[in-house]
Amino acid sequence: MIKNRVDIVTMGCSKNLVDSETLMRLFQVNGYECFHDNDNPSGEIVVVNTCGFIQDAKQESIDIILQLAQARQRGDIGKLFVMGCLSERYRKELKEEIPEVDGYYGKFDYKQLIADLGMPMSQPSPARCVTTPPHYAYVKISEGCDRHCAYCAIPIMTGKLQSRPMEIVVEEVRQLVGMGVVEFQVIAQELTAYGIDIYGERRIAQLIDAIADVPGVEWVRLHYAYPAQFPYDLLEVMARRDNVCKYLDVALQHVSDNVLKRMRRNFTAEQTRQFVTNVRNAVPGIALRTTMMVGFPGETEEDFLQLMEFVKWARFERMGAFAYSEEEGTYAAEHYDDNVPEEVKAQRLDRLMALQQRISAEIEEQAVGKTFKVVVDRREGDYYIARTQFSSPEVDPEVLIPAGTLSRQLAIGKFYNVKITGAEEFDLYATPVI
Repeated sequence: MIKNRVDIVTMGCSKNLVDSETLMRLFQVNGYECFHDNDNPSGEIVVVNTCGFIQDAKQESIDIILQLAQARQRGDIGKLFVMGCLSERYRKELKEEIPEVDGYYGKFDYKQLIADLGMPMSQPSPARCVTTPPHYAYVKISEGCDRHCAYCAIPIMTGKLQSRPMEIVVEEVRQLVGMGVVEFQVIAQELTAYGIDIYGERRIAQLIDAIADVPGVEWVRLHYAYPAQFPYDLLEVMARRDNVCKYLDVALQHVSDNVLKRMRRNFTAEQTRQFVTNVRNAVPGIALRTTMMVGFPGETEEDFLQLMEFVKWARFERMGAFAYSEEEGTYAAEHYDDNVPEEVKAQRLDRLMALQQRISAEIEEQAVGKTFKVVVDRREGDYYIARTQFSSPEVDPEVLIPAGTLSRQLAIGKFYNVKITGAEEFDLYATPVI
């Protein structure tokens, strides 16, 4: 155990990561040295920021807590605390099952940990650390969600939409620019609803315009839109602003009317196709990222084939998929039988992703011979690893630049123009344009 050291372990999504970075900053201003996602936590204080989205994520969080509880009993670490989505929802049960933890906090009261440890609370500037590579950061613009999709437990954990005031978000961006950040991933459970709760209307377009106005902002990328009641003025901003990436992450989930109705998505197959058409027309060349679900209760083979045909038609630049997992407390868990066999779910998932793999390979091949602006994220062995505006960190295809063939070194976090020389299913190869 190392005195004056805090280890924070973050499970789950980038929204949790922002909370961890905020907590780390509060510890820093109180004199602690902070480490994030270290392989062997050894601090005087260890905090686990948990995920509770699906069963696998819950189990992973519980396994980490149990592992660290044993480390605490051995004296390898000092105090152990738990925060985040899992403890927001199951705090009482966790206290009973794992009493070795010194304290449990949720999604919204985790800063209380600082006061409970007897330290003064402050509003430091900058307000958070950056644990990502220093040239990019995530900016959370809201918490919660007012949707009630049948499969989703997020509103149970995070509650209703809570937007952050526009001036606070923009000021955070200014602070991050001052720390060297040039690329911003704007995130929320549903960013397209931003502002309804505090302004009485959707103001995501105005917010993105204001972020793009901040000097030093090179790229802004948007994550987690919802297709129903989509604010199309956002696309006008995306098309007009050079530093707003031509990229939109919008989870469509399915296209069969039968499944969409059971999912309580409030969107039809016809509206889904029209939405994709509208987005592509408004922002030519946009990269659309989506997520699909297979095996939802009541999904027939015909429903699944409709989904396959839709994916063939839409040709998403980026697509992920997962099999339905019944989550306690959701509408689906309480009203539907999980009646699609697990082996059928697995087969459908494999078929869908095999289709997307072929589409992705064809799309990547079309980039060969073209020139793109990229940002260099890191160097791995003989390659610099970079991304275009059409790729988000960690989840999307990357651009590999052979280092041995270059007459000069490339700088991490800097932008370059490169010519694409080759393509694989999910990655590109390139050489800098001198």
